[in-house]
Amino acid sequence: MFKLKIDLITAALAVSLACGAQAADTIRIGVSGPFTGGSSPMGVAMRDGIRLAAQEINAAGGIIGSQIQLIERDDEAKNERGAQVVQELINKEKVVAALGIANTGVALASQRFYQESKIPMITTVATGTQVTRQFLPPQYQESYIFRVAANDSIQAALIVEEAIERRKFKKVAILADSTNYGQLGREDLEAALKNKGITAVAVEKFNIKDVDMTPQLLKAKSAGAEAILTYAIGPELAQIANGMAKLGWKVPMVGSWTLSMANFIDNAGRNAEGARMPQTFIQEATTPKRKAFIDAYQKTYKVERIPSPASAAQGYDAMQLLAAAIKQAGSTDGVKIREALENLKEPVMGVVQTYEKPYSKQVHEAVHGISTLVTGEVKGGQVVYAYDAEKNKSAR
Repeated sequence: MFKLKIDLITAALAVSLACGAQAADTIRIGVSGPFTGGSSPMGVAMRDGIRLAAQEINAAGGIIGSQIQLIERDDEAKNERGAQVVQELINKEKVVAALGIANTGVALASQRFYQESKIPMITTVATGTQVTRQFLPPQYQESYIFRVAANDSIQAALIVEEAIERRKFKKVAILADSTNYGQLGREDLEAALKNKGITAVAVEKFNIKDVDMTPQLLKAKSAGAEAILTYAIGPELAQIANGMAKLGWKVPMVGSWTLSMANFIDNAGRNAEGARMPQTFIQEATTPKRKAFIDAYQKTYKVERIPSPASAAQGYDAMQLLAAAIKQAGSTDGVKIREALENLKEPVMGVVQTYEKPYSKQVHEAVHGISTLVTGEVKGGQVVYAYDAEKNKSAR
């Protein structure tokens, strides 16, 4: 009798502990990006935007009865490190979905592990056009890679629209870094220029951490370039702007969205003034949702200027989209989350936009064309709307 009582107590205790463990279960979401180094303004802002959204969701009760737990890893903007941390998130941390990645090369090197494991991943910042084209039919029946950022083919179209159509430049030079991001972006720029019947008068390449752009700039200058089109990240973009100042040669810079990075604006100082770039989000409170987001970011992280506003906003939106998919799926199963993302039934109000069926089985891009983008301009040490009409449209 005594043994029976002990067995019953032990069994009851085991059930109680199991129930407690189940109640305490969290939804583990992987977040990786460059939290150190030259790409860190993108990575930190992205991570902090994701955190803000997760905090809001958890404060409202979580998803399907569970709280979100973010498992974060610094990929250092290195392809090998990115692949390593993604495998760690999958195999050790057992994440059910993932957000993040700021660098195109890292995305191309690492996202195949999510694909192979059938773990949905929303690319939050990396813009290389090929990122969401890696796993398309007929080679793959299903793709688990989605994106909220504007891909480079869309950005290149707006860069060329700005330089050629709006500002009427006839001769432009392209300066791009040697990474996957820079070279794939350069290809997209050349294709967009070709559509306008124009060939760049100079196409120059440089490496990450290069500090002297004089040879590239002299070639662009001697070719008669009226503007420089860029594909790079903040530190090297600053070297371009500062290099032009040293040469006493100042022509407009029009480039990819990374001209909005804090480490371009700060390192270039007054030489950054006037640079223009495509943006999904500019740090101005044009809607109540954007005001609430900006206020929350500034209060939580004790900053006035977000180091990469678009990265932060896209991070926030990616978390909201993923939460909506998990809620709709009623499950953390990867296949079900993917299917929900491809057929979201309810609109998701984000900071960049309100998403109404952003994805389908065939299209995993949330930004579908240049109409979603606006043109930013560096002015007074921050990015503002280059055109009042776009600001007014954004407010609507």
